[in-house]
Amino acid sequence: DVRLLRVLSLRDIVIYGIILIQPVAALPLFGHANNISKGHAVTTILIAMVAMILTAISYGRMANRYPSAGSAYTYVGKGIHPYIGFVAGWSMFMDYMFIPILCVIFTSITANHMLPFIPFHFWIFFFIAGFTLLNLKGIRMASKTNWFLMTIMSVVVFYFMAATIRYIIIKNGLGGLFSLRPFYNPDSFSLGSIGSATALAALTYIGFDGITTLSEEVKNPRRNIMIGAVLTCLITGIWSGAQIYLAQLSWPDWASFTQGLTDPTSRNNALDTAIMSVADRVGGSLLDSSLSFILLLGSIGSGAAGQLGASRLLYGMGRDGVIPKKVFGHLDKKHSSPNFNILIVGSLALFGAILLNFEEAARLINFGAFFAFMGVNIASIREYFFKSDEKTIKGFLLNFLPAGIGFLFCLII
Repeated sequence: DVRLLRVLSLRDIVIYGIILIQPVAALPLFGHANNISKGHAVTTILIAMVAMILTAISYGRMANRYPSAGSAYTYVGKGIHPYIGFVAGWSMFMDYMFIPILCVIFTSITANHMLPFIPFHFWIFFFIAGFTLLNLKGIRMASKTNWFLMTIMSVVVFYFMAATIRYIIIKNGLGGLFSLRPFYNPDSFSLGSIGSATALAALTYIGFDGITTLSEEVKNPRRNIMIGAVLTCLITGIWSGAQIYLAQLSWPDWASFTQGLTDPTSRNNALDTAIMSVADRVGGSLLDSSLSFILLLGSIGSGAAGQLGASRLLYGMGRDGVIPKKVFGHLDKKHSSPNFNILIVGSLALFGAILLNFEEAARLINFGAFFAFMGVNIASIREYFFKSDEKTIKGFLLNFLPAGIGFLFCLII
């Protein structure tokens, strides 16, 4: 009898979650979030962190009740209704499916830019094949790769942060490192702007729920899935917030990125590359190039992790017989991995990367993720509040309010 292997520690799943999200996820959003929030990007990342932690708690509580590989499909199906779970499962699959598509498009564009003599479509095949071969090797190999990617990305991000600290101290002295301005600037503060930018900043955390697809490969899942999901959001929020805080102090004039630009495409390009402008200012062309390479590497890690999550979600649905069990509920005897699903997801990602552009894939990721997040929050309320015999004030505060706020936040986005 072939089963998924319980080999992952709490540390392994937190690393997996951070790699799926990307340790550098906030950096590409810096220009747009700063522009929309009028210089309050770090505030929006911290607000989004609180909202995502509330949703992570709902995921963790449902994983405690149902520790299986189906993630949102299982939690919503058992917590609300199997039909709604089926819809949530496909929404979540869309999220995981489009993460590798988005990453393959981005990495192929970047690689083609760096080596223009190699065709764009070759890179699509190259990266899809790489993700698929890595995941076919089993969860242990994927875990080791995540540790390697995490180490390299952390080194460059620390280099970026050290360069910004050095720049700020040289320009403004040691006191320049401490300022409330990135959090609150009375000259430009607006609740409407903060709200709009927080919806964008929430993308920093998309993928934390991927941890729950590994519930059957984690030691002590009833405890570790909730702790892992919350820690992933908390570490990502503090880590991303620190990067953006230092970037804002290094380039406090948020309006200058698009100053004098009237063409929408030029303005958009300037905001897309705003973090590169900061890197060039504080560390020169070496840091600029290193950060570009790390954004490429981050997408490779995220794409492989997205394919891993999608294959586990299909396995949960296949094993339950809601999609053909012989194909989707199959496990490879050698590596205990759902190899048919990995190949299917790889094939779909290949066609998706050829047919779609970056913006289309990003929109579909957002829709799938937040739809499933809402379902899991409602399932948590029903499971822990409405099914409970004690409907007290304490029960309302612990079992209804956190998931309720998480649901509203996702609904608004």
